Amino acid sequence: MVFRSSNSRFVAGFVSMGFMLIVAGCQSSDGGGSGGGFLGVGKKDDAAINAEVAKVKASDLRAYCPKVTLREGTAVYSTYGKAGAKPKAPKGQEPAVATDTTQDDSARLAYQASIGDVTRDCTRENGMLKMKIAVAGRIVPGPTATPGTITLPIRIAVVEGDKVLYSQMYQHKVQVSDTSTATQFVLNDSNVSVPEPTAASYQAFAGFDEGPKKVQKSDEEQPVKRRVRRPKPKAPPVANAPAPAQGSQTTISDIPR
Repeated sequence: MVFRSSNSRFVAGFVSMGFMLIVAGCQSSDGGGSGGGFLGVGKKDDAAINAEVAKVKASDLRAYCPKVTLREGTAVYSTYGKAGAKPKAPKGQEPAVATDTTQDDSARLAYQASIGDVTRDCTRENGMLKMKIAVAGRIVPGPTATPGTITLPIRIAVVEGDKVLYSQMYQHKVQVSDTSTATQFVLNDSNVSVPEPTAASYQAFAGFDEGPKKVQKSDEEQPVKRRVRRPKPKAPPVANAPAPAQGSQTTISDIPR
């Protein structure tokens, strides 16, 4: 009986020690150290993890297609008709100043074009990112609209920070035949080709580009035209007539009646 009791204690102590070793091994495997997990199972090395992260980033870049946005002030383009003749003022009064000479006068509006949607599609070929960008919108006629061809100045660009990678200006012509309703237009640019990006840092833009605006000088800044008076040529000197002889002067009484 004594032998059996000692043997039972020994077995119980051995089992307890084995359980403690198992717990310690599990804790070391969960600690994130550089060593392997319990019995070297279930632990990935840092190189394998970095390789998987790199694969994820590469797949994200392959799926990356820069979004096309409209810059502020480039979504609307307006054209205006000629101003009407100035009304004649009554005789003796100053002529009236025409009120329709400003460019934002709605009474002279011929057409107003607006961009409503922009889309893009991306492919990769030989280290280049190729994009197809489409710009869609409509043209609304104004009070002075007449049927004809409307030219819309549309620019498409791709930039990375301050660096311009692509920029193209289009004079897109749209035929307007009905001035009682809006006319739809679509511009497709399939020539966009830029170096394949190494990060999601590209920006694509589309919109109307009217170029630098002309600043009209005020009346005070405009030079005043002055009329230069040229001196009249002097007449050649007239020779003095010889003085009449004494006693031959004509008097009133000498004039025949």
